[in-house]
Amino acid sequence: MATFKFFGRTNQGQPITGVLDAASPDAVALQLQTRGVTPVNITEVTMVASAGMQLGVLLGSQKIKSVELIMFCRQMYTITKSGIPLVRGIRGLAASIRHEHFREVLNDISDRLESGMTLSAALSKHPVVFNHLFVSMINVGESSGKLEDVFKQLAFYLERDEATRKSIKSAIRYPMFVIIALAIAMTIVNVFVVPKFAAMFEKYDAPLPLVTKILMATSSAFIHYWWVLLLIAGIIAAGIYLFLRNPKGAQIWGRFKLKLPVVGETISRALMARYARSFALMLKAGLPVNQALTLCSRAIDNPYLAEKIEGIRRGVERGDSLIRTHVATQLFSPLILQMISVGEESGQVDQLLEEVADFYEREVDYDLKTLSAKIEPILIVVMAGFVTVLALGIFLPMWDMYSVQKSG
Repeated sequence: MATFKFFGRTNQGQPITGVLDAASPDAVALQLQTRGVTPVNITEVTMVASAGMQLGVLLGSQKIKSVELIMFCRQMYTITKSGIPLVRGIRGLAASIRHEHFREVLNDISDRLESGMTLSAALSKHPVVFNHLFVSMINVGESSGKLEDVFKQLAFYLERDEATRKSIKSAIRYPMFVIIALAIAMTIVNVFVVPKFAAMFEKYDAPLPLVTKILMATSSAFIHYWWVLLLIAGIIAAGIYLFLRNPKGAQIWGRFKLKLPVVGETISRALMARYARSFALMLKAGLPVNQALTLCSRAIDNPYLAEKIEGIRRGVERGDSLIRTHVATQLFSPLILQMISVGEESGQVDQLLEEVADFYEREVDYDLKTLSAKIEPILIVVMAGFVTVLALGIFLPMWDMYSVQKSG
């Protein structure tokens, strides 16, 4: 099969472009006509262009952002609420989306719907785009006849999750810039500045301070053994990657992140908010508790906490209450435990968990706003230490040389 690039127009006259795999241009035209698209131009993709597309895939051109999923959920909420047939609605969405891969995914889902497949089953064929939580929620919405409500809940959940991610990125942007600038400064000093002074110091037969010897040795390593440093860095990076890929190593790192100084509590609160939000979302949609806990463990971006949630699920399946299983993990704060206890007694676990999620999300927002103020003193101390070592290493020998010349 070859790859063809096409340009066409929908029944409403909207232009649409994309890529399809088929045996011939006629097969591409037939596929487009079944989708309600009139082909205007079909060209086969050359080997060079195909290689460029593969490179783009490796660089993440097919990655679908959370914002696009949020828009998809909101649009699907409107479509399902207004009674538009799913196939027709998704075809219309695909025609209006600029992201080529997402458009192909939606067209494939439409094709599967036309063949008699359910929406949740069609979505499950694209696990990279639609995760287990998303597919399970759609399945519940189809079974209960409340698909529009599920799309609305998913849009709200994804929006809150995306807002938290953006807040975290914004908070760490300044420290990252400082660290990168410090690394560049250290490289420039070791490669260009220290060698000039080292050559001057070697002309004088005088003992050098320890700080100066350390600076000269570090500079020599940067200049003459840079390949060794790169090799060591590569080995360390590969070791960390393999360690995190290992389930046991990922759990160790997940537990360590919760105990990091300065940011550990913020990470813990963010995970608690995500757990409470996702658990409440699935309970509200009507999922059984054990299935909801399984999906929560997959939605949590922390293998250590995910294993604890799996332990809660196993406890619930044995007949234990939610409060007892949560207490046994020794992870959750008294607030969450109180809410779960009251929710179990009143039958309103989902509503109380939503309040818990709102509370923790406000806490995370406040923590992130003050994160820079917490990190700045540490960065100042590190920069002051770097400048002090550099100044002592360079100026102490110069003072000694000046003293020798003056006494001579």
